[in-house]
Amino acid sequence: MGSLQSVVEFILNLGAAVFVPALMIIIGLIVRMKVRDAVSAGIILGVAFLGMNVVIGFMIEALTPAAQGLAERTGIQLTILDGGWTSMATLAWAWPLAFLMFPLQLGINAVMLVFNATKTLNVDLWNVWGKILTAVLIVGVTHNVYLAFIVAAVQVVVELILCDANQRQIQELNGIPGVTVSHSMMIFCVVLMPIDWLLKKIPALRKNMDANALKDKIGIFAENHVMGFIVGLLLGIAAGYDVAKALMLAMQAAAALTLFPMVAKLFMQALSPLSDGISEFMKKRFKNRELFIGLDWPILAGCSEVWVAIVVMVPVTLIFALILPGNGVLPFAGILNISLCAPALVVTGGNLLRMIILGVITTPIFLYVATFFAGTITDLANSTKAISLKTGQEITWSTIEYPVFRYVMAEASRFSIIGLLMLAGWIVLLVFYVKVMRKRTAELEQLG
Repeated sequence: MGSLQSVVEFILNLGAAVFVPALMIIIGLIVRMKVRDAVSAGIILGVAFLGMNVVIGFMIEALTPAAQGLAERTGIQLTILDGGWTSMATLAWAWPLAFLMFPLQLGINAVMLVFNATKTLNVDLWNVWGKILTAVLIVGVTHNVYLAFIVAAVQVVVELILCDANQRQIQELNGIPGVTVSHSMMIFCVVLMPIDWLLKKIPALRKNMDANALKDKIGIFAENHVMGFIVGLLLGIAAGYDVAKALMLAMQAAAALTLFPMVAKLFMQALSPLSDGISEFMKKRFKNRELFIGLDWPILAGCSEVWVAIVVMVPVTLIFALILPGNGVLPFAGILNISLCAPALVVTGGNLLRMIILGVITTPIFLYVATFFAGTITDLANSTKAISLKTGQEITWSTIEYPVFRYVMAEASRFSIIGLLMLAGWIVLLVFYVKVMRKRTAELEQLG
């Protein structure tokens, strides 16, 4: 058991920028790609991951002080610390049973592939920490390790179901065939879909409103760098910055929104030859059998809409944090709500206006669930000593990924009537989502 834990820890400590490309090189060699092509594609994939991390870090470094300045101007005190996803990953891996999640995910994926219950091979194994965090939250609520692993197993199954359902829409968005997003943040699509379905009943919201359509309507103001400049300038003014600092923030936001699509092109450069190689391999050996490769969310990072929505949601998230009764967390480390905007991109097919409306409607969910789990996360931090907290200080993640799923599963694990009813309702939404996405897949395939 100890040797297994050591192997798993060594592999995952490599980080996504090393581990995922290495795995993709191995897969490329298995499907008979030329060694030079497989290695080249793998290295470019690693460069893409690192490049995306650099730009996101730059964006967070620029926006966080402005968010803090805006919060300070209101004079409202929110006491729960926002640790962001990096703190949560640290806590998740500090759980003594964390290493068992790795073989659990691999085993479930293998069984589902063998029995043709999924078309997706999930190679985004570094993000297994998300399942670990879910399990830890369940343990914190129920004190039952067995239930925690059952819920984590359910999460693995659900994310594979969504991988298959989302693949054609994701291909439409990023232009890369044969890949899908296996990150569990896509579970939030299940909640967004019925709201988007209602929004599309409004004729004005059914029109094409992606970045290209906006450029046709409002010209230069729909360009990434211009939109970034405007939003950054407004945020700087709201934060009380002087003219020089506000203009600098505007330029930083413009730079970030300009660089994201450039970096994202590296994913296409790396993944297209790998996708072609895997497709040819499957056609020769498994007739009439498709195989999708499940990867992290940055394969969607080339879509301008997701970044515009993320930046727009920064002030929206702060305003909600300050006015919502019962909220206890002030967003800082988690201020960029990727776990909302990336699923919204998939659900709406890139309709920027509906993405922003979905964000406004559902942002309170993230804050309330983050507040709900603060005690459990704080207890984990204190018990593992992975993060040092002052006496009485609480910690959480303001934009906690797939908050509804985690909250529903926590309540259902208590076997309360309300929790079980919420679980039944969530399952209905999952079925509805898969049905809608299968219909959308058929429509997209007809269009070619």
